[in-house]
Amino acid sequence: MNHAFDSAEAIRRWNLHARQLLQLADFDPEEGDLHRIVLLNPALFALLPDVRGLRVLDAGCGEGYLCRKLARLGARVTGVDYSEEMLAIAGERTDPALGIRYLHGNCEQMDFLDPGSFDLVVSNMMLMDLADHEAALASMHRALVEGGILVLSISHPCFIAPDCGWVKDDEGNKLHWKVDRYFAEGAYEQPVPPDAEEGLILFHRTLSTYLRTLLRTGFVLLDVIEPAPAEEMLTRYPRFRDDFRMSHFIVFKARKSACTR
Repeated sequence: MNHAFDSAEAIRRWNLHARQLLQLADFDPEEGDLHRIVLLNPALFALLPDVRGLRVLDAGCGEGYLCRKLARLGARVTGVDYSEEMLAIAGERTDPALGIRYLHGNCEQMDFLDPGSFDLVVSNMMLMDLADHEAALASMHRALVEGGILVLSISHPCFIAPDCGWVKDDEGNKLHWKVDRYFAEGAYEQPVPPDAEEGLILFHRTLSTYLRTLLRTGFVLLDVIEPAPAEEMLTRYPRFRDDFRMSHFIVFKARKSACTR
């Protein structure tokens, strides 16, 4: 754990590695990487309402694939990201006719957005990249209309912890997924990209920390999914069968309430 890591350092490293990470992940501009295709996208769209005509904020939009998917479904989309390099890639990959508005900003402080200006906020795999998750959730709450919906995905903190990974036998067969130091909340450097001198930063928190902050901010939890691969996806991508042994992600659906706790 390194207490010196903050959001500014996380931003610098995302800018440093943005293009390489997209190449390594074989990131499809319309669907995302394989983990998004097989696990995250089905879960997100199972929780999303009909987006036609809705004002949608993609908080932490990255290179914009989800913005483009939502815009093609009829949403009026604004994407915000703290990485200028990711936003440059988003601009390169986005047809201007989709009408997507990309804004540079840190989701911990989105005062550049008018209060109550969105019907729906989607935040896909962003919150664990920020030092201040409470400020980010408060900013999303502020941006939503009363009764507006938040759909939020993160790395599953019960499985993606500071010390985790497959334990294998001498032949390389996966025996089990280990998890250690679950309660050691804080900032950790990840070995991503491989062999990089400066890897991306994970801000690890427990599941209860995320849930209690979500409720305290003024959201009412409506639903939750721990994504598992569908049989159709396993036919196309059989290596994902191991995802029945642990959960990489967790996705929440919540509604903005006027009351905070």
